[in-house]
Amino acid sequence: MTQTVFHTLIIGAGAAGMMCAARIGQKGRSVALIDHAVKIGEKIRISGGGRCNFTNRRLDGHDGSPYYVSQQPRFVRHALSRYRAQDFIRLVEAYGIAYHEKHKGQMFCDGSAQQIIDMLQNECARGNVSWHTGCTVTAVGKLPADSVQGTRFEVRTDQGVFHCRHLIIATGGLAVPAIGATAFGYELAKQFGHSIIPPEAALVPLRFEHWAQQGFDHLAGIALPVRIRTGSGKQAMAFDEDLLFRHKGLSGPAILQISSYWQPGQYLSIDLVPDIDLADALCTGKSGQKIQLNTALKQLCTALPERLLDFWLARPEFSPFAAQKWADIPNAVLQQLGRSLNNWTLLPSGSDGHKKAEATRGGVNVKEIDPKTMQSKLQSGLYFIGEVMDITGWLGGYNFQWAWASAVCAAEAIAD
Repeated sequence: MTQTVFHTLIIGAGAAGMMCAARIGQKGRSVALIDHAVKIGEKIRISGGGRCNFTNRRLDGHDGSPYYVSQQPRFVRHALSRYRAQDFIRLVEAYGIAYHEKHKGQMFCDGSAQQIIDMLQNECARGNVSWHTGCTVTAVGKLPADSVQGTRFEVRTDQGVFHCRHLIIATGGLAVPAIGATAFGYELAKQFGHSIIPPEAALVPLRFEHWAQQGFDHLAGIALPVRIRTGSGKQAMAFDEDLLFRHKGLSGPAILQISSYWQPGQYLSIDLVPDIDLADALCTGKSGQKIQLNTALKQLCTALPERLLDFWLARPEFSPFAAQKWADIPNAVLQQLGRSLNNWTLLPSGSDGHKKAEATRGGVNVKEIDPKTMQSKLQSGLYFIGEVMDITGWLGGYNFQWAWASAVCAAEAIAD
């Protein structure tokens, strides 16, 4: 088989891998990208509804760690301060890619996510990056210390044997196996002595037992802003986001965000009317009122879809009162109704798994990685970038910014 020597070899040609290869190549180092997929950048292509939510302005000038889930969230601080959201935006602007900002700092292409893929591939071309797609790695091993050109690693593939001084793992997590996600990066990390935080689906829809039996499937398609919470004490987390009812459970940004923090056995608390203390409003506002309860509730909860309100009042504990005069209904009933909408408590039975997840929680333990270089503390010359590590960003461009930032951090450490 042919044997090729590179200064740096990167396994994984996704967002982090391409960004890293481009930066190393443009510094004059020989670099190759290997990926088992033939079609590159699929996760970029499908992100943001096809428009790629490529970063988030909230990361500029602030400590980024609160936006990441990890056993060591402070690990992200150095990389995110070194390569900021504005730095990537400048790159996008240099390519004339039109973009816009949605709510909460989320940055999207005006056109297609393909523009970001094309940009990264062009950046790689500027760095004379060698591409090896549709290339399956069969073995990775260490070379003797006196190897030619100071190479440390041998990577055997079905397209030949590669030797390199620096080996970067940018294989991502387990989310969306349909586009090629595998556990390869975790297995390779373990080969070199690294521990793995158990990978779990993150940014993923949640399911609930007896959903259809309780009639919630009839609410499919309803979306509304809510406040959602899980956990307690220092582990408590809450988001103000939109909720989406599905035939098989709940989704929308609220659920995707909270799913990264939710643990099996924990309850969710959903406030369907987060701007109103509904129990108080129902009790204090009823005096002298001649309208029926269902009318009163619709007047008080203007943001709640009528179909959801009708469903709620049809529940056995409230249906006897729905058509009664608001003023005649006991406060105890009104308080119960208000609390049920302000604090809808439910227990997820699980998630849709990696198949529908947008990211993976867990991965290579970052305690064993240098946060300033992304180099393994256990094996000189071995680096990890992007989602393969135990770093998971919030919904809204945070995972892409981690891909760019960790890639640049490793590239600068290697190329310089």
